[in-house]
Amino acid sequence: MNKAAIKNFAVEARKKLLASVKDKAGRIGITKENITEAISKGQGYAVFPTHIGIETTLMGKELKQRENLVNRIKEKGYESVMEEVAYTWFNRIIAVRFMEINDYLPSRIRVLSSETKGKFEPDIVTQAPKIDLELTQQEIEEIITLKENNVLDKLFRMLFIKQCNELGEILPELFENTSKYNKDYTEILLDISYTNEDGVIRDLLKIDEEDFLEAVGENRTVEIIGWMYQYYNEKRRDEVINIYKGVVKKDDIPAATQLFTTDWVVRYMVDNSLGKYWLERNPNSKLKDKLGYFIGNNLGFVDEKISPENIKFLDPCMGSGHILVYAFDVLMAIYEEYGYSQRDAARLILQKNLYGLDIDDRAYQLAYFAVMMRARKYNRRILNENITPNLCAIQESDGLISFEQGAGQLRLDELHKETANYLIDAFKNAKEYGSILDIEKRDYDGLLKYIEKLKSESAVDLFTSTWLINISKVMPYLIKQANILAGKYDIVATNPPYLNKMDGRLKDFVNKNYKDYSGDLFSVFMYRNFGFCKPNGYSAFMTPFVWMFIKTYEKLREFIIRNKNISSLIQMEYSAFEEATVPICTFVLKNAKDSQKGDYIKLSDFKGGMEVQKQKVLEAISNKDCDYMYYTNEENFSKIPGMPIAYWVSENVLVNYEKGKVLGSIAYPKTGMTTGDNNRFLRLWSEVSINLCKFDCENNLQGISSGLKWFPYCKGGGFRRWYGYNEYLVNWENDGYEIKNNIKENGLKAASVRSEHLYFKKFITWSAVTSGKFSCRYVEKGFLFDSGGSSISVNLKDKYLLALLNSVVGQYYLAISNATINYQPGDIAGVPVVMSEKYESRINNLVSKNISISKADWDCFETSWDFKTHPLVSHRFFDINTNGPSKTAGIKYAYKNWEIQARHQFEQLKANEEELNCIFIEIYGLQDELTPEVEEKDVTIRKADLQRDIRSFVSYAVGCMFGRYSLDVDGLAYAGGEWDDSKYKTFIPDKDNVIPITDEEYFDDDIVARFVKFVKVVYGEDTLEENLDFIANALGNKGSTSREVIRNYFLKDFYKDHVKTYQKRPIYWLFDSGKENGFKALIYLHRYNEDTVGRVRADYLHKTQAAIENAIAHCDVVLESNASASDKAKAVKQKEKLVKQLAETRIYDQAIAHIAHQRISLDLDDGVVANYAKFQGVVVSSEGKKSVKVDLLGKI
Repeated sequence: MNKAAIKNFAVEARKKLLASVKDKAGRIGITKENITEAISKGQGYAVFPTHIGIETTLMGKELKQRENLVNRIKEKGYESVMEEVAYTWFNRIIAVRFMEINDYLPSRIRVLSSETKGKFEPDIVTQAPKIDLELTQQEIEEIITLKENNVLDKLFRMLFIKQCNELGEILPELFENTSKYNKDYTEILLDISYTNEDGVIRDLLKIDEEDFLEAVGENRTVEIIGWMYQYYNEKRRDEVINIYKGVVKKDDIPAATQLFTTDWVVRYMVDNSLGKYWLERNPNSKLKDKLGYFIGNNLGFVDEKISPENIKFLDPCMGSGHILVYAFDVLMAIYEEYGYSQRDAARLILQKNLYGLDIDDRAYQLAYFAVMMRARKYNRRILNENITPNLCAIQESDGLISFEQGAGQLRLDELHKETANYLIDAFKNAKEYGSILDIEKRDYDGLLKYIEKLKSESAVDLFTSTWLINISKVMPYLIKQANILAGKYDIVATNPPYLNKMDGRLKDFVNKNYKDYSGDLFSVFMYRNFGFCKPNGYSAFMTPFVWMFIKTYEKLREFIIRNKNISSLIQMEYSAFEEATVPICTFVLKNAKDSQKGDYIKLSDFKGGMEVQKQKVLEAISNKDCDYMYYTNEENFSKIPGMPIAYWVSENVLVNYEKGKVLGSIAYPKTGMTTGDNNRFLRLWSEVSINLCKFDCENNLQGISSGLKWFPYCKGGGFRRWYGYNEYLVNWENDGYEIKNNIKENGLKAASVRSEHLYFKKFITWSAVTSGKFSCRYVEKGFLFDSGGSSISVNLKDKYLLALLNSVVGQYYLAISNATINYQPGDIAGVPVVMSEKYESRINNLVSKNISISKADWDCFETSWDFKTHPLVSHRFFDINTNGPSKTAGIKYAYKNWEIQARHQFEQLKANEEELNCIFIEIYGLQDELTPEVEEKDVTIRKADLQRDIRSFVSYAVGCMFGRYSLDVDGLAYAGGEWDDSKYKTFIPDKDNVIPITDEEYFDDDIVARFVKFVKVVYGEDTLEENLDFIANALGNKGSTSREVIRNYFLKDFYKDHVKTYQKRPIYWLFDSGKENGFKALIYLHRYNEDTVGRVRADYLHKTQAAIENAIAHCDVVLESNASASDKAKAVKQKEKLVKQLAETRIYDQAIAHIAHQRISLDLDDGVVANYAKFQGVVVSSEGKKSVKVDLLGKI
């Protein structure tokens, strides 16, 4: 099945159908903004103005259709009705396409296509009016007229509507007759065409017909329908998620939660629930041979005789019916084995076996269609037998009044009255709650008969008569869904909605009725489905696998472990299910406690999507001894803190929980602060004035007395062990006064200041959210910490614990308690700590070395506040006679020197980590489970990298040009405060804090000239050209000379690199006129003052403009001279570029003048983002032209 083609079609079909129905509505005077009134009326006609300035005349039936459309829009809203109509026709188009390909249409004539290959005119158009559609004489004459006048698309639409309405006789839940119940407004908005090559019909015909065929072995019926539905709704789903970014409103729950269940997962769920249920009671059955995904390693015997007609199967969140359709096939196999004919079995399955519910009316229609089509496969006459399957779109009782209020003078039966009122109360807002509603078992069928009886009685007044009509219309739906919701089922199988951001009403309902299981809607369903399921029945699911591990679902795990049995479970690779943004598992739970071991398949190591997962499952089923198949009893999980579903752990692993102490009993893993407004209270350390920072605070009192504002803040980071990710500062001035007193509009404090007593002490920190493996780092005193950079306060054994957590043993135990990417303090606290006096000294020694190595690596680059000098400067060779740079060994040799040291450090750290792994594997006795090797990708310091290191050298050089760094002092020379000229002897920084970047040599001291001078100073004049060549080759930019390459790097890539290095908080700002490279100049933020912009304009922009004008004049001289044709061609090209640059700089000059005259001052404490914005979006107006916005600085 070509899912890409199906997706493209469905996404485009939604766009085209929506555009089509809106356009058609507009052409009858209905838009989102306005519904026009008729400007003239007559007998059977009316004239309406339209949004495109013309008038349209509607007659007869069309007038009534427009009236019904207007009423519907007033009831539901314009956008909602447009979506409804577009989807109604999409549904029907897909259904008709499926039926015509499988030859299921009663007329046996294709409606959308032709049996004749290459013929686009549908057979129904060709053969009309000689078709079996019960055409009236008037319709026959209209068909003939349309054919004679070659109005074929209108004829096609007429016949399509006629076919859909006739299908309503046999499939009424999908093809509801649009001429009934005021639904005919959908007809007036239908504007499909078979002649339009870019239309929906032609697009649909491009999808391979085989994907629609029932004959193919896989579940093509429901698969293509399901994928069509999901992809059609995908844009709406994305819109819903982006609109709310959190709480999802009631009407949008279907769009936000609908996910089609992959076919092999459906087969696993049904094979191991329904299939297992039958096989346990029929041990000699051959059904097992037909169940491709049946695991069945622990198949017991249940001494209970059942008939196929007694099996009840429910999907309470049926979506498009995928699970129900495959269950239909398994039930059919059971019936046939029992001696039933396919024809009888199909009828009985619909009537007695399959049940389904969904909150989405549209999904219900598809599930209904899919199940009926599966029945049609086995029984050709089933569609004419007037059978309605036991499926429901849950309806609401909103708007219904109680029987006492509505019945008037009618005498009511007390029991039936009470039952009716119970349903009216129970189903208020039912579409929000769906199948988690717990409905009592009552005499609902008796109530239905009673309502029929009431209808036959004469109502005493109009009010009562109207009430009876309303009750008679709605109550049968409520009774049907009540019977299903109150029923008990042998099998319950579903892919429930995944939703943890519920709106207030749903959240209150869940907390009231499912408090212990309220972490997500899927976990509510896991518990609720036991209520649907009979004792010893099975519940099958596909859900996110977070319930297996994290604390939120601990009570759910405990309930299952204590009271139920995990029959089987498949844990998929983290990102295998492409359609969801969460990791998935599928599993079957037995609604009873027994001692049988469960079957578990662990697919975590097999990347490549659901097809790879499928193949690995089949391999495990055929080879029960494969190394990713496990067998265990859920009682083992209770031995582990938090009861994670850690099915893969051995006795060797479990014994350490008894032998050691959990980490939480000897240390204190804590979640840190949530500031409530990170944009206000956090800064990268490089943004602010270094004079306002305190990096060595020992306690709160010292912090207060310092009078300083910014303090180091652990905020997580990526995967890095031992040391690093010290990047952020927090405003903790006066003991965090501003943070603690920041009040939200609702009167509550915005911040959560947790674990304050641990601030400024040494601790171990980790990143709460990771992209892979866990890592933690040592933090010296002086830090506060964030909720995303949670920390472990350790009084003793800090290095031992750091080593354990960074080892393969620590990772292994963390994976037991949490296989997600989000590590909480409870996960860390649950790691068993087995102490070893024998190895403790060696462990401490290795950890000290690892911290030292990792710190040295972190401090090698300028993003560390302990950075001293660039490694390509510190590793240069010196002449021992002159104590100056070597005359023969330039930057190439400095790089080689650095490369050797970096490799040595890398290999040493790798060896140390492997030794620690060996030690802990021995301490924990896990030689059979783990190996000590560390992959190079998991060693978290850097090897030398030529291009990266040369680019960072260029950045260091720019820092020296601005005086941020000096070749004469280690670390920061200037980052705010008082300027000190005495720090700069060897290389003098730029005096006015403006360095131009030009594409031609307009200035003697532009950035390239300054860089060349810097290289000369650092490595000496003798190797200058060799050094520039080495740098140019490493940069990799275009250019015929090394200086040209370097110039192009500064023009095109330097600022991008800088912005990336400083995480979109640049400290060197690029004044940039635009894409023509007319003017560029760098300044250093920390040296900015009110005159800086004026200086950029007067001393550099204007001089650049003059240089460009001179260059243009030179081009003119060449063009007017006797120069060669090639020289003139070059001059023409050069002039074109220069003219564009000059025009660009003139507009830029207007913008920069506006800012220069304001003499804007900056407060570094405000941060780069706020300060940068002051120079962007400057409005420039020109007489007779539209105003434009100009950004003075390069985009970040």
